[in-house]
Amino acid sequence: MQMRPKCNGYGSLCYDPRFIGGDGVMFYFHGGKGRDFSLVSDTNLQINAHFIGSRPNGRRRDYTWVQSVSTMFDTHTLIISAKNVEQWDDSVDTLLVKWDGEEVTVPFDGEAEWKTDTGVRQVAVERTDDTNAVKVTVGGLVSIHMKAVPVTKEDDKAHNYQLPSNDAFAHFELQFEFPNLSNEVEGILGKTYRPGYVSPVKRGIAMPIMGGEDKYETPSLTSTNCKLCRFQSATTSAAIVTDIGISQY
Repeated sequence: MQMRPKCNGYGSLCYDPRFIGGDGVMFYFHGGKGRDFSLVSDTNLQINAHFIGSRPNGRRRDYTWVQSVSTMFDTHTLIISAKNVEQWDDSVDTLLVKWDGEEVTVPFDGEAEWKTDTGVRQVAVERTDDTNAVKVTVGGLVSIHMKAVPVTKEDDKAHNYQLPSNDAFAHFELQFEFPNLSNEVEGILGKTYRPGYVSPVKRGIAMPIMGGEDKYETPSLTSTNCKLCRFQSATTSAAIVTDIGISQY
């Protein structure tokens, strides 16, 4: 197994957080700790991310990482989170998986996957390493490689994050593949897949910044509402799920 996201590949989101869009252009997105943003919003698919972070003394912005991802489609919601842990241990699985608000277990043995058939499409969460890595597949809509990792002591020192010693700041490295996005897709990452999209970020600098916090912030991890969001549930009275069990920073 041992398949993991390619952080320099198309459709990736890694580090604090650095994106490479569907157009191949790299950019950073600031966001903010404890806030939620739409990564992708199309008529039939919405993917949100919950940001954790820290702001050292004297810094004007938070350092942020993606701790949870919710994938919403039809009337369903799949949430995968990296649990808050004090000290990182590669042998300990930190993943929390919820399907329509209920925690589900992804087996470690056998086929090492959890799957369900909604009647419209198949959904699967398959382990791609012994712990902390999965491939999520939502038939006809998206596949996501996800790897939970800590902020290392080396990164902490190199970037002067000044993180507390009792929090590993577990977060995700991610890579997305989309077989069928519309030409009007929105979201921090989604819009980079539009035909003819021209990135507004400055090329050739170390940290090109993509703005849009005001356009893509959602009220919660499972909300499909933002200024530019396009998602339309299969029914307007789709089940409401909450973010219980996801630690907030």
